Amino acid sequence: MNKQTAEVHEMVEQAGSTKLLWILMLGIMAPLFDTTITNVAIDTLVKEFKAPVSTIQWVMTGYLLALAMVIPLTGWAVERFGGRRTWLFSLGMFFLGSVLCSMAWSVESLLFFRVIQGIGGGLLMPVMQTLAVRASGAQNMGKRMATVALPALLGPILGPVLGGLIINHLSWRWIFFVNIPLCIAAIIMAWTGLPKEERSARTLRLDLTGLVLLSPAIVLIIYGLGEVSTLHGFAHAAVLIPVLSGGLLLALFVTHALRKGNKALVDVRLFRVRSVTVSSVLLFLSGLTSYSAMLLLPLYFQQVRGESVLISGLLLVPQGIGMLLTRQLAGKLTDQIGSRPVVLAGTLLTLLGTWPLTQLGADTSYYFLSAVLVVRGAGLGAVFLPVMASAYVGLTSGQIPHASSTTRIMQQIGGAFGVSVIAVILQNQLHSVLSHDPAAMVIAFDHTFMWTIAFSAVALIPAAFLPGRRS
Repeated sequence: MNKQTAEVHEMVEQAGSTKLLWILMLGIMAPLFDTTITNVAIDTLVKEFKAPVSTIQWVMTGYLLALAMVIPLTGWAVERFGGRRTWLFSLGMFFLGSVLCSMAWSVESLLFFRVIQGIGGGLLMPVMQTLAVRASGAQNMGKRMATVALPALLGPILGPVLGGLIINHLSWRWIFFVNIPLCIAAIIMAWTGLPKEERSARTLRLDLTGLVLLSPAIVLIIYGLGEVSTLHGFAHAAVLIPVLSGGLLLALFVTHALRKGNKALVDVRLFRVRSVTVSSVLLFLSGLTSYSAMLLLPLYFQQVRGESVLISGLLLVPQGIGMLLTRQLAGKLTDQIGSRPVVLAGTLLTLLGTWPLTQLGADTSYYFLSAVLVVRGAGLGAVFLPVMASAYVGLTSGQIPHASSTTRIMQQIGGAFGVSVIAVILQNQLHSVLSHDPAAMVIAFDHTFMWTIAFSAVALIPAAFLPGRRS
């Protein structure tokens, strides 16, 4: 009877955890779709506001910088106000920003409202990770991560397509209108479905010194790396000054955080835990792997093959399908045999799917490319989920918010670094062919994809240090 009671209790807990995960998934859909939808609207916004591309680009950059700036606050906010309140506040900010963006009357107003949107969006992802991991516990972490990651996989698949349809058939304001019903539904679900938490007996003071050091450090590094693609290189003051300044502030923060211990804005002592360190390194390297295809393939389709933005987005769908195919299996295997063999196999599969991209021609079959991208996507899907699950192995409940902030910061910086490095390599390769003929340009893309092979292969080294079979 005791065994039956325990089984019933476990089933009830799992049902509650599953309900919470679905509520979180609904809430994260809006910011994930927003990023990909907005990226395809740059040309439309240029025409609408009669502004140069460099100015409109700040609409995207301002959002990303605001998003990065608030990530370090996540751990403190969850511990101080509770996950439910922080989640509702984040959704409310993103909803408010979306409404205001849809009403923008100038580039300046749109930029300001995008910053408000970014504040909400920056908090949502790490808060979701914290709540999901706390609800799941140590068991079935891979399976839970597979569920939570579903919107992150759907965003790159459906976002460009939805964005292209909106731009082709509706007003540009609809790229922000689409967020509103999602946010309203997510707020209602969270308000009624997330468990209320008791207020903490102690008042957790905000580490203001850490905030002043860490948030500007992240913003400066990401901004500087973003300028690399614009200036076609790292050897420019507009790149070096912000990146080096950000690096200095980051070093000062680490020194400060080591003295503060668990009272720091982000507890850097977590890097003493091998699984956290290895996962963080792999998340950083993923910027050189996943973001490279997100940058290179649309450019190949548009510049070499002459396709439209909408068609380019549709041609990337197979990679997302591949990621969906391995999602559940990767999560299940992570729980059964540990993340190390899953990530190693996924990395090798990614390499297998990337190699044919180094042999592209000006008339390579789209059927062949689709098959290759399915394989590549399957490999990426088998890497991302186990790495995220590994970041929380062996951590206490109080350390989870800090791990969520840390992993999210590494993802953001890694993504910015990956895009900047790949952009410079591609630019140099395009200059070397000295021709606008598609047959010549495709050589530049082939050589750049060779670099992504090398970056992916490097990930095999830290992957070997991930946790193996679990007890």
